Amino acid sequence: MYVKTTSRKTKSGTVRYLHLAHNTWDAVAGRSVPKLLYGFGREDQLDTDAVRRLVGSLSKLLDPAAALAATAEANTELDFIESRPFGGAYLLDQLWNRLELPCIVAALGTRGRGRPRNVEATERALFALVANRALAPSSKLAAAEWVNHDVHIAGLDRIDDDACYRAMDWLHQIREKLERQVFDSAAHLLNLEVDLLFFDTTSTYFELEDADLPVARDEHGIPRPETRDGDGDGDGDGDGVSMGGFRTWGKSKDSRDDLPQIVIGMAVTRDGIPVRVWCWPGNTGDSALIRQVKDEMRDWTLSKIVWVADRGFASAANRRYLRSGDHHYIIGEKLRSNSPEIKAALSRQGRYQDIAHNMRVKEVKVSESERFVICHNPEGATRDAAIRTQLIAQLTELIEGSDALSDYKRGELRGKIAAKPGLNRYLRTTPAGKLRIDATKAKAEANLDGKYLLRCSDPKVTAEDIALGYKQLLEVERGWRDMKQILDLRPVYHRLEERIRAHVILCWLALLLIRIAETTTGTTWPTIRRELDRLHLGTFTGPAGTFRQLTELTRTQRDLLNKLDIPAPKKIVELTPETR
Repeated sequence: MYVKTTSRKTKSGTVRYLHLAHNTWDAVAGRSVPKLLYGFGREDQLDTDAVRRLVGSLSKLLDPAAALAATAEANTELDFIESRPFGGAYLLDQLWNRLELPCIVAALGTRGRGRPRNVEATERALFALVANRALAPSSKLAAAEWVNHDVHIAGLDRIDDDACYRAMDWLHQIREKLERQVFDSAAHLLNLEVDLLFFDTTSTYFELEDADLPVARDEHGIPRPETRDGDGDGDGDGDGVSMGGFRTWGKSKDSRDDLPQIVIGMAVTRDGIPVRVWCWPGNTGDSALIRQVKDEMRDWTLSKIVWVADRGFASAANRRYLRSGDHHYIIGEKLRSNSPEIKAALSRQGRYQDIAHNMRVKEVKVSESERFVICHNPEGATRDAAIRTQLIAQLTELIEGSDALSDYKRGELRGKIAAKPGLNRYLRTTPAGKLRIDATKAKAEANLDGKYLLRCSDPKVTAEDIALGYKQLLEVERGWRDMKQILDLRPVYHRLEERIRAHVILCWLALLLIRIAETTTGTTWPTIRRELDRLHLGTFTGPAGTFRQLTELTRTQRDLLNKLDIPAPKKIVELTPETR
């Protein structure tokens, strides 16, 4: 069925007439011929209102999407309003739902003080903030603008910064239960292997002139606002309570000791899936943190665990604590330690076993209760030797001619070198105060080139698995790198401690989603994000109404969605027919 045009010549010229026609088969003529069903009259006198009413009546016979799309294709008055990136937020939303986070947030939102009035809206706001960290990291005010104008979040048309802050306040209240339930959901969904848990810490600084005012805190660094001191005398020494600010000065891992900071810890599986994060005041030392981490994960549904940690957690107290509950550890050791065990391990003879093209291992017998494995990287040894040669050459140039200097000037030079640990390591001073290269120290350092020492309490793990397990600690380092460079952990646009902690949780949730996407597709998140954000959602409006339609999926976009087992989105995402 179609509109047929016929012409008739008159004294005033050619007149065109419009008809509704339908082709029928003429058996005699052996061809199809048009059959006129209805006449609309002269084209220049067409009653467009009547045609519009007819189209509206016919469109009722179709489903709304098909009717609006059909009328839009035929309507020359269709206006293109806007286009927004769609694919990245769609993928994250599908993973968010797969982890059952809407149900988890809804269940936690039905009880407790300060619960939101509209749990669904709060859940959507939390997802929008998580998606913002993964796709376009910004402040919460800028995130609200991003949601309103630059992206399509299903179920959330508009949001303001106050709604973002309320959602963060609620997230801070439910964070412990949320983390536990998210881990259970991820472990079931991904069949996580948690026989190895990697733990490490980092710090993030704040552009402040002064640190936060001190408040009473428990042994885990959590504020206790109901009291300023555990025993009421104001010195913060009672009942395990100490005084301290959250954003305060400490040993920065970003080389910014001049700025207040906080300390953040993260536990990661062997596949790089972050299972939980922690926050502590900026002056918290690493040594005892892993004991708190083990305590807080004790009640989770975990079987036997081997904790993997770096040298900062290698104290004897930590090692004893990690072995409780039939758990074990793999911990890096400081090669330059004065510990008799370390010296004995490094002095033992033995043959290395090749386990990879760039790693060899040798297990040495030192203790009955612990195992020591020396790892050697030939490429690292070459690199260490080159660095040492460069440092010695630089030091030789600095001290050349120093014998002719006065004692005061020589002491001044000695002080400058002492401020540079790399150079100072190879410097010695003679009894007469002369500066010389320490050849003995250089030879001792050469014996450590490319080596690192591991301590393990598990008697059943092979030396190869100990070395490879520790090497996977790089997954935590990768997590910190992505937190800071992709998710923009800092700058943190918050002053209140509760919201800073909530901000870290948002970054953790974003990292969890992108790690799931990366491990499933074998593609980095920047590549996934760049490709899927090319899938746009266009908004069109016309006399028949307003609808939103997606651009065509590319082959790469389909492949990414297929690997994640995510259904392709509908082409017509949303429609609003014109009401009459």
